[in-house]
Amino acid sequence: MAGQSLSPARKRWILAATVLGSSLTFIDGSALGVALPSIQKDLGAGPAAVQWVSNAYLLTLGALVLIGGAAGDRFGRRRVFLIGVAVFAVASIACGLAPTVELLIAGRAVQGIGAAMLTPGALAVIGAAFPPDERGKAFGTWAGAGAVFGMVGPLVGGWLADQADWRFIFWINVPLAILTVIVTFRAVPESRDDDARGLDWPGALLAMTGLGALTWSLTAAPDLGWGHPGVLGGLIAGALGLAAFLWAEARERHPMMPLGLFRSSVFSGINLLTLLLYFALGGAMFFLPYDLIRVQGFSATKAGAALLPFAFVMGLFSGYAGKLADRFGARLSLSVGPILAGIGLALLALPDPGAGYVDGPLAGMTVMAIGMTLAVGPLTAAVMGAVPSGHTGIASGVNNAVARVAGLLAVALLGAVLSAVFVSQTDSPGARELLGRVMAGADLEAAAADAFHAAFRVVILTCAALAVLAGIIGGMTAPKRVAGG
Repeated sequence: MAGQSLSPARKRWILAATVLGSSLTFIDGSALGVALPSIQKDLGAGPAAVQWVSNAYLLTLGALVLIGGAAGDRFGRRRVFLIGVAVFAVASIACGLAPTVELLIAGRAVQGIGAAMLTPGALAVIGAAFPPDERGKAFGTWAGAGAVFGMVGPLVGGWLADQADWRFIFWINVPLAILTVIVTFRAVPESRDDDARGLDWPGALLAMTGLGALTWSLTAAPDLGWGHPGVLGGLIAGALGLAAFLWAEARERHPMMPLGLFRSSVFSGINLLTLLLYFALGGAMFFLPYDLIRVQGFSATKAGAALLPFAFVMGLFSGYAGKLADRFGARLSLSVGPILAGIGLALLALPDPGAGYVDGPLAGMTVMAIGMTLAVGPLTAAVMGAVPSGHTGIASGVNNAVARVAGLLAVALLGAVLSAVFVSQTDSPGARELLGRVMAGADLEAAAADAFHAAFRVVILTCAALAVLAGIIGGMTAPKRVAGG
């Protein structure tokens, strides 16, 4: 294998290049989460619009990451990775200049296109450079280093939202992108799958159409009502679009998501685990800053600091977690890890309004971090080890698509749950408008804050239950040892 012919120093530089490129998405995502309340207030956006600041990115990423993985296999993993970095950087500049929420959403959609190329590209570069018995540690180091970069994101995002301008969050990406390009050109060898043929653009279009219609309907339903013709039409169109996607994939000569991969019980089980775990994580991380800032009274900077245990634990220990999985197998990590993450999420639901940091999010974030640290590296290694070596780009693309679609559905579905519970807890006939004012930072009566916190608790406990279910599935389907290890 190529990985066996590379020196340890060269492998370290390759890993550094992939970490730097992936840090664009790590920093951007973690910083944006705590800044969303400020963005909403500054641009005068409603709850549905601010959800689309997140959803637009996740939609294009989730629909196109499969194409990104396949493109890397065919045209060269380094080349596609570099193109993704460049697209992400240009889109970041557009986001930083956006004068309206609509243009910000458009810029975020283009960022998703860039991320759809660079994210599977990074993982496929690692898969091509490292032999199977070293991949768990490599993927764990990648995840941990990404967490270190992401560690500064919430702090920087919160500080910029409080003291400066949230737009600088996007400008941070420009120098990082330049450094990534330099290191990649110097250190990363080109690799590709000589048997790869064609790109499945019809499949990508169907996936984006189906997911877009479904997400729009779920986001619009709290405002328009579930019986509204547009909402019902969107749900039907989304279901038909996704059904057509599966039909097309079964017949496409070069599908971006080969359905035959799912004949592997390991591949299917790990992707189901990914769907549930990243649904839980994505939903929690989207709504938690709103509860901390609007209900608990945290500043954006303090809310960012509240996420530090997550990044700190992952940054320090992800490499060790991957190495443990290499030695003892993935099943233990992929069962215990998600269950611990679920326990941590449940702990986030316990604090009452007005709680501080130590008696508030500290315990939940720490336990969740331990669980995710155990799971992330072994998860990536297991899903890529479940397919033939020439399909690592497609495998990473499928798994990343599942993770991003999970986050997309989490924001949309849990947003509807949050709205429904808030309205049920509020006597006001304008409860939905009141929810908009809660999320936009208006001064609120205690009753409104209590209603929002009650809705947040339902959301976070739902996330906790799904994470625990992910751990049960991991215990049933994950390999005892990563293939080839």
